[in-house]
Amino acid sequence: LRPDFRHIQEEIDCFDCRPRPMQRKYSALEELGRAAVNLGRDTRQFFSFVGEFVSSFAYSLTHPGTVRWKDVLSHMEAVGGRAVFIIALMGFLIGVIIAFQTAITLRAFGAEIFVAKLLGLSIVRELGPLVTSIILAGRSGSAFAAEIGTMKTNEEINALQTMGLSPVRFLVVPRMLAAMLVTPLLCIFFLLFSFIGGALVMLSMDFTLTTYIHQLKTSVGMTDFLGSMVKVFVFSILVAWIGCVRGLQTGSGASAVGRSTTSAVVSAIVLIILADGIFAVVYYMLGI
Repeated sequence: LRPDFRHIQEEIDCFDCRPRPMQRKYSALEELGRAAVNLGRDTRQFFSFVGEFVSSFAYSLTHPGTVRWKDVLSHMEAVGGRAVFIIALMGFLIGVIIAFQTAITLRAFGAEIFVAKLLGLSIVRELGPLVTSIILAGRSGSAFAAEIGTMKTNEEINALQTMGLSPVRFLVVPRMLAAMLVTPLLCIFFLLFSFIGGALVMLSMDFTLTTYIHQLKTSVGMTDFLGSMVKVFVFSILVAWIGCVRGLQTGSGASAVGRSTTSAVVSAIVLIILADGIFAVVYYMLGI
C-alpha cells in the first residue's frame, strides 16, 4: 500500500476478530510467586509514596500559599458535610442495638443500670473510631481512588507532570488535609448520636436521663475520649492514603478504575483493623 494509506490498514488490523489462544494457566507455585512479586512492588510503591507525600506535606505547611484551599474546603464538604447524615444514622442505630442487647442480658442479673457504662466504653474506646473509619473508607476512600484513577486513565496525571506540577502536591495533599480535619468531627457526631440512641433505650426501661448521664460520666473519661480521637485521626490518614495510592496505581482499560476502587476499600479496612489491634496493645501497655 501507499504510505499514506498504510496507517489505515494498521488500524484495521487492531480489530482482529479471530479466536485467540487460551491464556496459559499458572501452577500454584507460580501464582504464589506472582503474588509475592506484586506484594513487594506494592510495598515499594507505598513507601515511595509516603516519602513523596511527607515531602510535599512539609512543603505545604511551610508554604501555606501553595495549598489549594478551595479544593481542601470542597473535599471537606464531600468527606464530612455530606456524610453527617449517614454517620448520625449509624451511630443512633448502633447505640440503640447495643443498649437493647446488653439490657436483655443484664436484666437476668438485675443490673440494667450498667448498660450506660458498657455502651460508653464500647462506643468511645472502640466502635466509634472503627465504624467512622470504615464508613469513611467505603464512602470517601473509594471516591478518592475513583477520581484519581479516572484522571490517570485520561492521562491527566501525565498532563500535570508535563506542566511541571507535582500530582501528589496538587491532588493528594488537599484530600489528605480534608480527611484529617473532618474525620475527628464525624467521630464526635457518631458518639453523640450513639449516646442519644442509648438514652432512648434507658428511658424506655424507666431510668431517668440524669441517671444515664451520671453513669456515662463515671465510665468514660477525658483519657478515653482523647485516645479515641487519636485513633480516628490515624485511621483517617490510612484511608485517604490508601485511596490516593490506589488511584495513582490505576492502569489502563475499562475495568482499571473499578479494580482500584475495590482495592482501596479492601486495603483500607484491613489496615484499619491492623492499626486498631496495634492501638489496643499500645494502650494496654500505657495503661490507658
